[in-house]
Amino acid sequence: MTEKRMLIVPEATARRIDENRGDMGQAEFIEFLIDSHFTQENHNNGHYVSREQFLAFEQSMKELFRSFLDFFLSLGMEMESSPSVAGADGLDVKLKNLEETLEPDQAERTAKIKWK
Repeated sequence: MTEKRMLIVPEATARRIDENRGDMGQAEFIEFLIDSHFTQENHNNGHYVSREQFLAFEQSMKELFRSFLDFFLSLGMEMESSPSVAGADGLDVKLKNLEETLEPDQAERTAKIKWK
């Protein structure tokens, strides 16, 4: 037979226990809450990941970064081979206009940019 002890709790806590325990007794309900709390804590309650999950995430992020790098490198090489890709012609014209606004007679060259 298990020993029984008295637990003194504030009145508000006792009221909350009585409101939520349903058909369970008070002691049974408190034991249920304690057990469920420690069971959730042991299963990390979804707040933490295992080492395997983290390593899988790390590997997938590395693959994603490699695919971005491959994409941007291939885009850069494509833009070098055909300058009309992705508005490069407009950029070339703007750069030539910017070059014309440089003042060669000054010691420090400054660019004048016109905002629309």
